[in-house]
Amino acid sequence: MNYNSFRKLLKNKYALSTVVTTLIILVISVLLAGVVTYFAINVVSTRVQEESLSLSDAHIWLNPDATAGAPTYSQASLKVINTGGRDVVITKIAVRGQDNAWTSYTAAGGGGGAATDPQFIVYATTNLPVQTDMYFQSGMTIYPAAAPETIALPLNPDAAVPGTPYTFNYATTDLVLNSGSTMLIYVVNPDSITINDIGLTVSITLYTAQAMYYQECNVQAYQAPPAA
Repeated sequence: MNYNSFRKLLKNKYALSTVVTTLIILVISVLLAGVVTYFAINVVSTRVQEESLSLSDAHIWLNPDATAGAPTYSQASLKVINTGGRDVVITKIAVRGQDNAWTSYTAAGGGGGAATDPQFIVYATTNLPVQTDMYFQSGMTIYPAAAPETIALPLNPDAAVPGTPYTFNYATTDLVLNSGSTMLIYVVNPDSITINDIGLTVSITLYTAQAMYYQECNVQAYQAPPAA
């Protein structure tokens, strides 16, 4: 076969046009980019879960008939629901910008002394939904060293039917709230709350290792129900 015959043979062969070839290359590139993007999103979404807390039932009460510093003088409450996909560590709670330290209470067997601090925090954690509001705890006490580290408090102690009592623990360190769980918090004798604050709006701020959450409420005057 001579050179001219070879050229004629090449001209008779069919091939893809330039437009079709370009389209195939573009389609393959888009498909590959989509696969890589989907893989990256899947890896990021599984390794980095979003932190999300829902705060409700924020209250601050002051009992003008109680002695200042008594556990029934002033209280703040907060209900925290972990609606995110990761466990959360609560590092601090502040009322009106004033940090409320964890209590120094420890049981007698733990080498600590009596729980004599006028300011302390108690909390209860549950995986069940809490349908009721939070109320002033007229039966709140400072436990001596011989007492257990927990205290059972009903959410509405002054009602004819008190409701479910929750077992509250003294907060002695950072609090861990698992994903999907609910935490009930009482701050006893929060700083800078006096009788002159009744009716004023005060902030409650909850701090975690990643973010801060802010709630406002009015300071309420607690009045004991009349005796039956």
